Amino acid sequence: QAQKHVTHNEAIRALDALVQLSITDRDLAAPPGSPTDGERYLVAAGASGLWTGRDGLIAAWQDGAWAFLQPRAGWLAWLVDEARLVRFDGSAWHDAAVSSINPAPLVGINAIADETNRLSVTSPASLFDHEGGDHRLKVNKLAPANTSSILFQSGYSGRAEFGLAGNDDWSVKVSPDGVAWVEALRADAATGRMELPAALPLTHPDQIVSGRHVRELLVADRTYYVRADGSDSNTGLSDASGGAFLTIQKAIDVVAALDLSIHNVTISVATGTWTQGVHVNAPWVGSGSVTIDGNGGTLSTTSDCIHVEGSGSKIVVNNFTLISSASGLYAYNGGSITFNTGVVFGACAVFHMRCNGTGSTIVGQSSSYTINGAAARHLACSPGGFINVFNCTVTLSGTLAFTAFAYADRQGFVNAGASTWTGGTITGQRYNANWYGLIFTGGGGASFFPGSIAGTDNGGSGKYV
Repeated sequence: QAQKHVTHNEAIRALDALVQLSITDRDLAAPPGSPTDGERYLVAAGASGLWTGRDGLIAAWQDGAWAFLQPRAGWLAWLVDEARLVRFDGSAWHDAAVSSINPAPLVGINAIADETNRLSVTSPASLFDHEGGDHRLKVNKLAPANTSSILFQSGYSGRAEFGLAGNDDWSVKVSPDGVAWVEALRADAATGRMELPAALPLTHPDQIVSGRHVRELLVADRTYYVRADGSDSNTGLSDASGGAFLTIQKAIDVVAALDLSIHNVTISVATGTWTQGVHVNAPWVGSGSVTIDGNGGTLSTTSDCIHVEGSGSKIVVNNFTLISSASGLYAYNGGSITFNTGVVFGACAVFHMRCNGTGSTIVGQSSSYTINGAAARHLACSPGGFINVFNCTVTLSGTLAFTAFAYADRQGFVNAGASTWTGGTITGQRYNANWYGLIFTGGGGASFFPGSIAGTDNGGSGKYV
């Protein structure tokens, strides 16, 4: 061949351009103004100037001129400006990774993969996106006895794990140190029922304290104790300074968080004088009763001594002397109060017993109680309330003044039939039945209630019988 050196040199120049192919840019349709010797470009569509008609070719600047090379299928090129490795498939360039890692034994993304963690990613976040519809992340295991789970770590030490751990039940486990693990939650694979494997029994006294939001279910009657040397941080379950509550209201609030079932609760208050009123404003859960026993002590308050409010809210009060700047017993808006024994009504600025609102009741039927302090009214019902002191034996002590001993209006109903009132000197109106209120004495007559002034039915707008 003539001028073999020319052919040889052309081949060397082509090798210079193609071996370890690095392309400066693939987005130019016209040659750059001052190319560097050895630079290579992938000519973009619509080529012009010295690249006219060279669309898709590789243009190499060598010895002050452009040499053009036709890419072949399978060629690899590094795009310098994009920091990307691409592959030519015969018609277009694609990311080389598209077909280069299937399968790949190890993949590390900004991290080093190893034989255990064959895919390793270091990143602020990871995204697994849909491709036009659903997307499911699958974690498969060989057999039920194996584990397929997602593990959460702190300092590369396990702290929480959920998935199928050694069986086919879905569970959640937690650990304080990556060594000791506690199963906190389990869904049975066969039934779907949720279980709390680490939970205390529902009858355990720490159920509420542990914050599991499960009511403690009583399995027997229970007594809570209140003492002047107690603390509201105690359990209330023992009659000692280290066990009893400090306030009656704390005991009420603790009982409100129980499931009484069919059992009864007694709040035993140490003998003494107590100055904070008691407020019950929610029904108990269960059919059992709740009794406050004052053990002969005194409840002397600036508010209502016992205030029970709301439909279904109820309390039993025994063995207390009630003194108040408001009312002794106040059942409001559906609340209910019962007293059975040992109740003494002392001086109350408003009423001894006040029942206000449809469904509100105060019941002392067939009980014996004492009145040794005055009030505006002993019995007061308005509107729609019901006070039942039927067949009670009432002892009055001292000289006591009342505006009206018994009062009812707006369909309030006082039932005092068969009761007896003995002792003391009572001044003021015996009764006042007003605005469709009803006071029932069982035919006791106009002098049935104690007082120094005759009662009235206000021209027939109330009813006294």
